[in-house]
Order: sequence, then structure tokens, then C-alpha cells
Amino acid sequence: MNHIVTDQDAVTAFADFMEPTDAELDAIELESPLLLAEVNLLDAQIKAMDHPENEVDARRIRRARNRVLAARRDAANRAAGASTAGGAA
Repeated sequence: MNHIVTDQDAVTAFADFMEPTDAELDAIELESPLLLAEVNLLDAQIKAMDHPENEVDARRIRRARNRVLAARRDAANRAAGASTAGGAA
């Protein structure tokens, strides 16, 4: 007779002590504008795959790429600002 038992790793995988820390949540929040911009770019590219390319799709993709670049710039500026915080001129 085989006994059916739970796998301890599966049971404790979502234990309270495994929750993300405040620092991890803050990092996710800082990265979310870039992630959303990249998702929008991917959506625009997928929409353009369904039919022959036209000017509307080209504009949609170009605008989405510009939003990704702007989000990357903002993220880089935030990272640079955080590393020079301390009054360095």
C-alpha cells in the first residue's frame, strides 16, 4: 500500500515568510512603467502581424518604441539619481 502525502516544498512554497520584501515591492513599482511600455510595444507588434503592414501600424509601433525609450531613460535617471544621492554636485 502506498501512502499519499503532500510534498513539503509545495506546502511551504507560499508560506508567510516567503512574501516579497518592501524593497522588492518598491523595485517592482519602479520598474512597472518600463514593463507596461514594453508590453504595449509587444501588443502593437502582434497587432501588426495579423495583416499587411500599413501606416497606422507603423505609427503605433513607432509611438510604442518611443514610450519604451522614454521609460528606459526615466528608469536610468532614477537609478543615477539614487546612486548620487548624498549631495554630490
